[in-house]
Amino acid sequence: MSGPADKAFPVSWDQFHRDARALAWRLAGIGTWQAIVCVTRGGLVPSAIVARELNIRVIETIGVASYHDYKTQGDLQVIKDVSPQVVGLDGGDGSAVLIVDDLVDTGKTAKIVRNILPKAHFATVYAKPMGRPMVDTFITEVSQDTWIYFPWDTGLAFQPPIAEPPNR
Repeated sequence: MSGPADKAFPVSWDQFHRDARALAWRLAGIGTWQAIVCVTRGGLVPSAIVARELNIRVIETIGVASYHDYKTQGDLQVIKDVSPQVVGLDGGDGSAVLIVDDLVDTGKTAKIVRNILPKAHFATVYAKPMGRPMVDTFITEVSQDTWIYFPWDTGLAFQPPIAEPPNR
């Protein structure tokens, strides 16, 4: 997504925790994994929650930078790759790995991670329509023109009403 979104979707810490636990609950019925690959930075918080709930002790990270000024998605760069030990688990195709991120937007980041671990199970808390085909499991779908404000990116502040107030 490039440029500011038309709609805002602020998510509180409480809501995000509930949604990440719901993701873990859904994943618990799907399979077991030897490791989580967390897509940083957004995937750090949900990965910790999912790891706790599913009792997964190996958490690896992959760093893919795409949002360079918090609003504009630019060229993708892998700034930290997955360790060979995690890639090599159970034959090296990713089948023993759960990939976790906060959001799949356009699917570009997910595609890069999928190329590294093609048979991993990819899970996100939120999904937008363009990226949804790239993930296996998600909790909440939001429209493509929605910008999600995660709790780690925001502070407490007045929120204007969705509808414009009448002129006074």
